[in-house]
Amino acid sequence: MKKILSGILIWMLSMQAQAADLSIDQRIDQLLRPVAELFTSIIFYSVDIAGIQFPLIVLWLIAAAVIFTAYFGFINIRGFKHSCKVIKGDYSDPNDPGEVSHFQALATALSGTVGLGNIAGVAIAVSIGGPGATFWMIIAGFMGMSTKFLECSLGVKYRVITAKGEVHGGPMYYLKTGLAELGFKTQGKILASFFAVCCVVASLCGSNMLQSNQAYSQFVVAMGNTGFWTDKGWLFGTILALIIGIVIIGGIKSIAKVTSKVVPLMAGLYLTAALFILIYHYSEIPRAFGLIINGAFNPEGVAGGIIGVMIQGFKRSTFSSEAGVGAASIAHATASTKEPIREGYVALLEPFIDTIVICTITALVIVITGVYQTTDGLDGVTLTSSAFASVIWWFPYLLSVAVLMFAISTMISWAYYGSIAWGFLVGESKLLDLGYKLIFCLCTAIGASVSLDAVIAISDSMFFSMAIANIIGLYLLAPGIKQDLKAYQAKYQAKN
Repeated sequence: MKKILSGILIWMLSMQAQAADLSIDQRIDQLLRPVAELFTSIIFYSVDIAGIQFPLIVLWLIAAAVIFTAYFGFINIRGFKHSCKVIKGDYSDPNDPGEVSHFQALATALSGTVGLGNIAGVAIAVSIGGPGATFWMIIAGFMGMSTKFLECSLGVKYRVITAKGEVHGGPMYYLKTGLAELGFKTQGKILASFFAVCCVVASLCGSNMLQSNQAYSQFVVAMGNTGFWTDKGWLFGTILALIIGIVIIGGIKSIAKVTSKVVPLMAGLYLTAALFILIYHYSEIPRAFGLIINGAFNPEGVAGGIIGVMIQGFKRSTFSSEAGVGAASIAHATASTKEPIREGYVALLEPFIDTIVICTITALVIVITGVYQTTDGLDGVTLTSSAFASVIWWFPYLLSVAVLMFAISTMISWAYYGSIAWGFLVGESKLLDLGYKLIFCLCTAIGASVSLDAVIAISDSMFFSMAIANIIGLYLLAPGIKQDLKAYQAKYQAKN
């Protein structure tokens, strides 16, 4: 017994001695890394397909996107024109129930999707899977438009409007109520609760931490990787958390006001810089597309070959667009409309904007400048920053501003998603809601202190876990939405 106790004491002293040599950021990273590895092993359980380890959760998302695209007759193509008309306000009625306009709902949802997944995520996909990963990101985004249409139509159809006029919606509600209508009351409650738990954890440990982490990484790069901030991720995260806290306490109306202004500004800022780089290298654009297409089917030096490239493309596309995950339907449920299908049309624009347009432009910048060939490991946003700097030295400063805006807008949207899921689990309570938001801000500070690979592991695991329950519900509830779609088209689109 004495030997055992002395051994434990020696181990504790050695750990303490090691910790004494570590910075605050390194200590936080050391604590969270085992958690990240555990989550990854569970959520990304893989099966062997042609000698390649294929994560079942990715296959689950791919299958759903393909099936829903076929089931709704390529609504992602047929419904595009009508979507644009709805966004313009052609069908808006100020007397319709809801809290925000179609555009504000889209902006809030986009602020949760158009973020670092489009900058850091694309860089990660290209650095691992090569240029060909871009092709599969585009395909996944195209197919995901149909999935997003379905889940956001359901979000409005089964939303709950309180006596105060506050709107609560999302997968928790359509899983619980929608499946109960089909005779699966108990199963619906279980799936709804499971999704809500995953959503809360994803909001705290997923997108929130990744945004904070990459915003800090780009800030340090802009500062020259030297000086006061190089090991002060916790301080940067704390300042960011204070900014986030001020916005999210105001609820969805406050969030919608911020995102409807920030999203167009940040997208415009980022795309202007990216398009400038493409114009500067305009003669290289055909070659870049050639590398993307050739790399999709004839990848060289990529682990897993075509399947390996496809996995990276679909993983990063899902993280970017959130199609199949269901979170965006929480924001779309707040739209002022009496027609659930109409908001579904609005939602299908999201994957087109954030994946097909923004992700493709980012990938072209990375491929054209060739920076992906000179990196080791996962550099995330710093890879994109290097591509920007290769054209104009001060572009990384511009990117730092854009990244910070991306991070803030994404985090405030996910704070809202998490608070709705939290309220579903614990009931409506201002005190408990405030408690959740304080924990959210704490995780923001922690995220900036953890290494990128650990953050990606936690973020991806929690994010993809929501798709398990959500897609089960989508399969069961899709026939009802198909009937609603036929009725809607007969009522409105016949007049066009």
